[in-house]
Amino acid sequence: MLAGIVVAAAAFPVAAISGLLAKAGGEAFGQLPDELTVKRSPQISYVFASDNTTQLAAVYDENRRDLPLAEIPDVVQQAILAAEDQKFYDHNGVDVKGFARAFIANQSQGEVQQGASTITMQLVRMSLTYSLDTKAQEVLAATEDTNARKLREIRYAIALERRMNKQQILENYLNTAFFGNRAFGIFAASQVYFDKHPKDLTVSQAAYLAGLVKFPSSTDDEKGKRAALERRDYIVTEMANLKKISPEQAAAAKAEKLVILYKKTPNGCVDVSANHWGFFCDYLHRWWLQQEVFGPTTYDRERQLRAGGFRIQSTLDLTTQTAAYNAAIKQAPINLPQALLLAGIEPGTGKVRALAANRNFKLDDDEENGPNTNPKAPAGSKGSYPNTTNPLLSTDPSFQGYRPGSVMKIYTLVAALENGIPLDYVINTQAQAQSKYPYKLEPTCNGMWCPPNSAGTAIGPHNMWTAFGSSVNTYFVPLFDTVGGDKVIDVAKRMGVTFYDVPDDPNDRPGTGTKDDDFYSSVANAKIWSPFTLGISTHPPLQIANTFATLAADGLYCAPTPIEAIFTFKNEKLDIGGKNCTQVIDPEVARAAIDAARCPVGDSSTVSKCQGGTALDSRKIIGKPVAGKSGTSDNESTATLTITTKQLAISGFLVDPDWPDTTQKMKHKGDRGINPAVQMAMRDAMAGKPSIQFTPPKNQKLITGVQANIPVFAPCASVGDVTAALKGAGFRVEVAKGTVPSVCPAGSVAATNPTVKTLRGGLVVIQVSDGKGPSPGP
Repeated sequence: MLAGIVVAAAAFPVAAISGLLAKAGGEAFGQLPDELTVKRSPQISYVFASDNTTQLAAVYDENRRDLPLAEIPDVVQQAILAAEDQKFYDHNGVDVKGFARAFIANQSQGEVQQGASTITMQLVRMSLTYSLDTKAQEVLAATEDTNARKLREIRYAIALERRMNKQQILENYLNTAFFGNRAFGIFAASQVYFDKHPKDLTVSQAAYLAGLVKFPSSTDDEKGKRAALERRDYIVTEMANLKKISPEQAAAAKAEKLVILYKKTPNGCVDVSANHWGFFCDYLHRWWLQQEVFGPTTYDRERQLRAGGFRIQSTLDLTTQTAAYNAAIKQAPINLPQALLLAGIEPGTGKVRALAANRNFKLDDDEENGPNTNPKAPAGSKGSYPNTTNPLLSTDPSFQGYRPGSVMKIYTLVAALENGIPLDYVINTQAQAQSKYPYKLEPTCNGMWCPPNSAGTAIGPHNMWTAFGSSVNTYFVPLFDTVGGDKVIDVAKRMGVTFYDVPDDPNDRPGTGTKDDDFYSSVANAKIWSPFTLGISTHPPLQIANTFATLAADGLYCAPTPIEAIFTFKNEKLDIGGKNCTQVIDPEVARAAIDAARCPVGDSSTVSKCQGGTALDSRKIIGKPVAGKSGTSDNESTATLTITTKQLAISGFLVDPDWPDTTQKMKHKGDRGINPAVQMAMRDAMAGKPSIQFTPPKNQKLITGVQANIPVFAPCASVGDVTAALKGAGFRVEVAKGTVPSVCPAGSVAATNPTVKTLRGGLVVIQVSDGKGPSPGP
């Protein structure tokens, strides 16, 4: 085949080659060296949805999928043999007569006209290339036209025939040979040129493919295409001469008009079968690169994925993914700068079920993408819409996420429960909270952080049910201070929240030049970082979804995974990517937290009363028991809603990835609002699934704490007398600001809140009468 055969023939005339063959029985000559192992050549890895049937993506360096010889039809085998090695079943690795014939023909023509490399010798050459650890000099030595290379091929071919039978050699050859147009092996060639499985090829198609092995790039122009058809006809003729097909079959094969498709085999996440699967595919790819079992470096892991021939059954649930994507693009068309992001995860398993965005998963295109919205971006720069491959939804060191807002109050709530503060713990909330810790960035009160409530938030006495339901900032800031920020952040970390080592943004975070993780890892710093409870740190939707999934699973944290199962090319299941769960929150604490988290989304507490909610229509729309929380960052630059059922948690973010501090206000309700998107996604994903109730908490210490009766005092008593009585009973006492309608004389006590009993040592708020109306309700 190669020009080097002329030199090889000259150096090793027929008599010499015959002598070598005679020595084939000798162990030294006929033994394969260590450097030649017929390794399986690089294979396509396939990624499937959770149904293990729907293909999401193919990933490869070389477009190849090996087939057993039994799945390669005889017509294909005979076409290859007619084209490349008609004496294949007669020689023991080297065709001596063919070698001599080629030598004489080439000498008479003065150039290479005939080849003499058998299929076995060609397989040796290809195997050497794949077996040499890709060292450039060794690959060159395996392919260059030299006497040494030719002699080595002859020796190894003879040795290979002693190790493998003819069927094994032919199978390896058919799976390794290059057919042009990035098609390696007969399976890929059948797909690329005819979009068929090899078993469905006609005689004409099989002969056409067989002719490409010698000239794999010959079809690139019209002349080459004609030559390929001429070679097809030659091979068909040879098949007839060898009695492998009938004359009638040969005539029909030559007359068949071939439609050559040159079909591109999709490769990687930008070529997923449905574009909106791309963000999940990318998440799986990034997950793979972090798994040391696939190699010591990311390069090694990438090579394993792209050459290992794995069958990867992912966790992507097509119903959930479709529901999430449809909801995202309905609420926010893909041409908007605002990104609507939805991440879904399964409680109790960590299986990532959906990652959807109102974006095309596509390389950024300066011609298609809109202008960057960030005023600090270079003039004329483009934004990440509608096309991007950035990891907008999942955890990655290169991506911090966004400010989730008040949904982060959940960590303070859980930490409070863990530290003996029950759900019924009352704080007399004000319009503005006065933290006991300093803060350098936002407007402060004498240097101390003092955030206000959102507009319209009811102030006064609140417990955790009502404060979480109505998202009362001025409840959770003092609660954070009481519990201790280090304990709150410890809860967050146990539930999967990460803080990446990235340079500090002086506009958002305390200090100068600190690192996020360094800062939060410091107990002293964490204690004073009250803004954490209102969601000022940055996190991706998947982490927040998994927080609520952890609580829905009774405190069982499961590391997010994109993997149902991974099978090797030999169909061996790998023990990686499966369920990896740890009990990080006491089940009763988790159940108590879920009980409070039912209030914001219009569900009902099983042990108390909800009051207010920021997404009250969620329970009605979804039609299942739900818990969750909305969130809004400073200046409404981010809007979020997270909802969980027992079977699925979805977190939705509405953000501007190019300008996280955008002045564009993100909406919760109505068109282009995040709430309807999350609600629709959950409704459609859960359609037809059973309604499973959350397990109610039973531990009264977590619900009400140790209760004590509030002293009975005379109607319309003085504030001083009631205060003394309450303090004498061990209660904390506050007098409400302002007055309430009451028949009692102005300035006297109209009522207390609570009225009958409350947490021992807890807060009792005295309500003062205005003397102008009926008594206030309880």
